[in-house]
Amino acid sequence: MSDPNAAVARARQVADFASSELFERTFQDGMALVEETAAYLDGEGRREAKLLSRAAALAYAAESMGLTTRLMQAASWLLVQRAVREGDMSPAQACDGRYRLKLRPPSDQPTHAELPIALIELMVRAEKLLERVVYLDRRMFVDAPEAEPTNAVQNQLDRLKAAFGG
Repeated sequence: MSDPNAAVARARQVADFASSELFERTFQDGMALVEETAAYLDGEGRREAKLLSRAAALAYAAESMGLTTRLMQAASWLLVQRAVREGDMSPAQACDGRYRLKLRPPSDQPTHAELPIALIELMVRAEKLLERVVYLDRRMFVDAPEAEPTNAVQNQLDRLKAAFGG
């Protein structure tokens, strides 16, 4: 971003979001889903996977890795916003491109009909969370309005006022 005013406006927008109730709810939802998913994959999911056919077990492994990846992308983005909120990172630093979510195609249907329903439900919830986080990221960093457009007439009037002591 080459316009310093736009960079300041964007950083202000990031700081405002990080201190918002929307961020707090999204953060709590995201971290709760990460914990729930980890508990499932380490417990009940592991037991369910052992009962699957070979093909379904391979699909389970692939889907659980994809699920974990999606959740970690969302969690990483949320943790950057929390770092801004807590003053550990400046809003300008959070605007750096390395903290942006990468565009990715939406996930398709589960890869195997025998996958446990609990895994599928977690996959759906993770996809919804990631969609929400991607939407917020795009609103702040891609679709965010640049600095207010300048009004040439008003600028001239202001300069005349200043020149003639108005």
